[in-house]
Amino acid sequence: MKINELNKSTPVFSLEIFPPKKTAPIDTIYNTLNELSDVSPDFISVTFGAGGSVSNNTMISIASTIKDKYKIESVAHMPCIYLTRDDAEHMLDELKANGIENILALRGDVNPDIPPVYQFRHASDLVEFIGEYGGFNVIGACYPETHLEAASAAEDIKNLKYKVDCGCNELISQLFFDNNVFYSFLEKCEIAGINVPVEAGIMPVTNKRQIERMTRMCGAKLPEKFRRVLDRYEFNDEALRDAGIAYAIDQITDLMANGVSGVHLYTMNNPYVAKRIYAAVKNILKA
Repeated sequence: MKINELNKSTPVFSLEIFPPKKTAPIDTIYNTLNELSDVSPDFISVTFGAGGSVSNNTMISIASTIKDKYKIESVAHMPCIYLTRDDAEHMLDELKANGIENILALRGDVNPDIPPVYQFRHASDLVEFIGEYGGFNVIGACYPETHLEAASAAEDIKNLKYKVDCGCNELISQLFFDNNVFYSFLEKCEIAGINVPVEAGIMPVTNKRQIERMTRMCGAKLPEKFRRVLDRYEFNDEALRDAGIAYAIDQITDLMANGVSGVHLYTMNNPYVAKRIYAAVKNILKA
């Protein structure tokens, strides 16, 4: 099923997982999925992994298993900066053969050790390519606090509008920690004529150094009140985990009260955290 066909009368709740490292057995991700049995997401997205290699079909295998074994719709991440057009077509063939109908089309991060191919310079180029291939629901990424490489917030919104016009049916946001920033972003999207559903990307914080590194990479800002939480519990793993879960639950509760299209939870492959959050918000999602 294409996830844009899901019942939109209630908000969408989805998860992101990533394939295990090459040094770890693939069964580790299935152990994670088994532990997520108490969570009922509308779909699960699977990241492509680092390095841009299309020779490893781990992501496709995991996405296919999610759909066939766990009976949950899956979304395949497809970063394009290291893809040739032949690579992209081959990947679409593989996704189609495995029954995957949903793609998150991304430019992808540049690895300083690997020169980009640049046959697809922007995610919008890939969105158009997938549209010409046909048969897929295409999702795009968006940045409530502006893409780091954009010259301005206005330019970023303009580029996002173009990407949607190229064929994106839905958007999933980068992580953020200030809901007011997200609401402001939605207003800018509406003014620009971006009328597709936008899922709010929420990342529960369980490690201070990890989240500081990730926010530097994506440009998300940590509100002062949350910085105080990080500083207070930095060296108490359980307390920081619980504080991070509580903060994420508070964000989601407020987002639902304000009528957002849905929430995409960046699980970091941590089923305990995902289950805690889902248990706290499941009735809110269905209200």
